[in-house]
Amino acid sequence: MDYDLILVLGIIIGVLTVPAMLSAFLDGSAPRVATIAAVVSGGMIVFAAYNAPGGYTFAELPDVFTKVVAGFVR
Repeated sequence: MDYDLILVLGIIIGVLTVPAMLSAFLDGSAPRVATIAAVVSGGMIVFAAYNAPGGYTFAELPDVFTKVVAGFVR
C-alpha cells in the first residue's frame, strides 16, 4: 500500500473541505458533507503517518507531494 499517496490525498481532501465548510456556515446550513470529508481526510493522514516506515516530517512533505505527482505524470 502506498502511504505517500494516502497522505497526499488526505491533505488535498482536507484543503478542499475548508471552502465547503465556510460556504455552509455562511449559508446558515449544517456542513454535513464537509464534516464527513474532514473526518475522512484526518483519518487518511493519521493512517499514513502511523503506518509509513519512519513516519513523516514537515520537511519531507514537499518531496512526498513531488514524488506522488511525478508517479502520475510518468
